[in-house]
Formats: sequence, structure tokens, C-alpha cells
Amino acid sequence: MPKSQVRKKKVYTPPTDIRPAAAAASKKPSPAWVPISAVFLIVFGIAWLVVYYLSEQQYPVEAWRYWNLLVGFGAMVASLGILSRWR
Repeated sequence: MPKSQVRKKKVYTPPTDIRPAAAAASKKPSPAWVPISAVFLIVFGIAWLVVYYLSEQQYPVEAWRYWNLLVGFGAMVASLGILSRWR
């Protein structure tokens, strides 16, 4: 049985006039507020939960009851959202 011929394809190279500008724009470092605010939210969330448990659910806001857990964990989840933008 005869062997089939192999096609030779050209290797794709992106245009040089467009590609570097797009890569340079997406690689900019993050502003200084990004890690600072993320660390603040983590510390705030942990502190909120610790105060809530150590005060036997009387502080920070007694009327919120279990919503205090949402505030603490929500702050920590928000910090993860901010950290996903950090470069």
C-alpha cells in the first residue's frame, strides 16, 4: 500500500504590530490599594467572627444574630475577590 504524503503547514505567527501592545497593557502591576484592602478585609472578617464568638453572640451587633457570621465570612470572601485581581 502506498504511503500518503504529509502536508506541510505554515506555522502561524501573530502580527508583531498588534500583539506586543495588547500584552503590555494586560501586564500592568496592580495599584497599591489592592493588597492593602484585601489584607484589611481578611483581618476585619476574622476579628468580627472572633468578637462574635467570644462575646457569646452579644457583640458586634446583637440584633443581627446569625447575620454576623455572614458579615465576617462575607468580608473574607470579598478579599478573595479582590486578590483575584492582584498582579
